[in-house]
Amino acid sequence: MSADGSKDLLTRAESCVIGVAECFRGDGEIMANPIGTIPMIGGRLARASFEPDLVMTDGEALLIAGAYPISATDQPKVVEAWNPYRSMFDVVWSGRRHVMMSGSQIDRYGNQNFAFIGSWEKPKAQLLGFRGAPGNTIQNTTSYWIPNHSTRVFVEKVDVVSGVGYDRAAALGPAGRFHNLRHVVTNLGVLDFETPDHTMRLRSVHPGVTVDEIVAATGFELVVPDSVPETRAPTPEEYRLIHEVLDPEGLREKEVPNP
Repeated sequence: MSADGSKDLLTRAESCVIGVAECFRGDGEIMANPIGTIPMIGGRLARASFEPDLVMTDGEALLIAGAYPISATDQPKVVEAWNPYRSMFDVVWSGRRHVMMSGSQIDRYGNQNFAFIGSWEKPKAQLLGFRGAPGNTIQNTTSYWIPNHSTRVFVEKVDVVSGVGYDRAAALGPAGRFHNLRHVVTNLGVLDFETPDHTMRLRSVHPGVTVDEIVAATGFELVVPDSVPETRAPTPEEYRLIHEVLDPEGLREKEVPNP
């Protein structure tokens, strides 16, 4: 998108940034905890544009104010509060947090795996482990960022459950009452779980991507509405924030290159 609001120069990475930012719309005064390059740009864009009450971390141990570039290492920070590890657990268990994680596998109900690939007895590949995914998905609003939408990631059944999906949360009864999966943003489009049985639905396609491409890259039957919109373009001010303030070095384009 050019500065005059046209789509001529809009890159796939910028569509992803907008898709991430929209995940946080309506959240209000909670901690936004987007993990990864494009998630951090998108989360900070949401706060700098339409969700000013979001609380953001610097990725380490501080809560920071303002629109802070993700690549800055020596720029002075406006610090709102200290956020040591022990305090982060208080936020997690209070539920006033929206975390965006990634995943090596995810199924139609949002069960996520980034622990290992293969069988429990003899995994083919060891990944990050379960980390905080079980607690995140049970206590906090959770979205996912998948930079490479493929049938290897979107699978019929995950090899092991790290993050809890809607079917398993329902089986927990009252213990799963705070479970809330919001969106899944990928390099091809945006998905959600806004169906009667909370199975994954196609929410939007990024410009230049077709519905058929996304269906072919998904290893289970995806709910596809009769009309699927394009992921919206950034406003001129959002475009300026992305290019001049939040990611002036263009790190987003390294994570999701233009096709």
